[in-house]
Amino acid sequence: MRAVSISLFACVLAGCASSPAPAPAAPTAPAPATTSSVATSEPVDDGIDYGFPVQRLPIDIEGQHVSMAYMDVAPAPSAGAANGRTIVLLHGKNFSGFYFRRVIEVLRADGYRVVVPDQVGFGKSSRPDVAYSFHWLAHNTKQLLDTLGIQRAVILGHSMGGMLATRFALLYPEKVTELVLEDPIGLEDYRSFVPYTTMDQKLKVELAANPDNVRKYFQNSYFKEWKPEYEPLVDTAARYTKLSNFPQAAKVSALTSEMIYLQPICYEFDRLRVPTLLIVGTADRTIVGKNLLKPDVVAEHGRYDRLGKETAAKIPGSKLVELPGIGHIPHVEVEERFLTEVRSFLAAKR
Repeated sequence: MRAVSISLFACVLAGCASSPAPAPAAPTAPAPATTSSVATSEPVDDGIDYGFPVQRLPIDIEGQHVSMAYMDVAPAPSAGAANGRTIVLLHGKNFSGFYFRRVIEVLRADGYRVVVPDQVGFGKSSRPDVAYSFHWLAHNTKQLLDTLGIQRAVILGHSMGGMLATRFALLYPEKVTELVLEDPIGLEDYRSFVPYTTMDQKLKVELAANPDNVRKYFQNSYFKEWKPEYEPLVDTAARYTKLSNFPQAAKVSALTSEMIYLQPICYEFDRLRVPTLLIVGTADRTIVGKNLLKPDVVAEHGRYDRLGKETAAKIPGSKLVELPGIGHIPHVEVEERFLTEVRSFLAAKR
């Protein structure tokens, strides 16, 4: 199970805490880039079954040909007529589109077309050594939707995906019908209380990842109570420490950690102008760079029981759903409750 991408590893050691007419047919894949002297960053062949077909969108960035992996899942035949709506699921830094598998199944059964990209740098996508930014990732996501002929969609983002979803909604509000933020990180400015570390320091941490510390992080950080069904998350993450491309993946993880640290979104929530649902587990204590902090500082930050309320107050007309005693991944820990809240919110906005 590819629930977690290699970008977990900075968090492991540095303390980082997602129509009435038939559904549109899958578009013809864009023509591959022509052979030239431009470098190519190969996509990742992780051997993990996502449960649905994975396609690829060619993208050129900083003189490199790369590709963005994605799933474009049509409404389930059992859903009857499709509802004409599309929902885009954006994964967190420590994950890939695969951990949305059950969410995809439920939403497509409701008649949604579900699009789930692995952002460039994550999952089955290429991992080029480039300057990562939320603006660029949002641009890539828009390019994907334009290629698929999708004019408007629900945008749902988990963890780092919540930061990206917010940036996407700010850049392209005309593309967003509703915004759903699930335990987004970046609800506070980490630069204000987490010491800066250099890229060399970040990379050293990434390269020290191994199956044992991956497991320890997952067991101690993501869930209030560890259950056997969470084991595939660890197994998939640990697999990446053994791949031949691990050094490159580690470098990209360091780059995206820098992106999160240097590109806060918390000052811009008041600029959102789309219907927004914020779902947070009140037991979530995610802080990017937690292990760099003294206990008294840790106690004052990453408090989603407070941050949820503070953030919802900034977003005009938003709805806040707090999940008592739940950690960082509600769609895994309390799948049914999470999906009930999302479906109810979207139904009310139709």
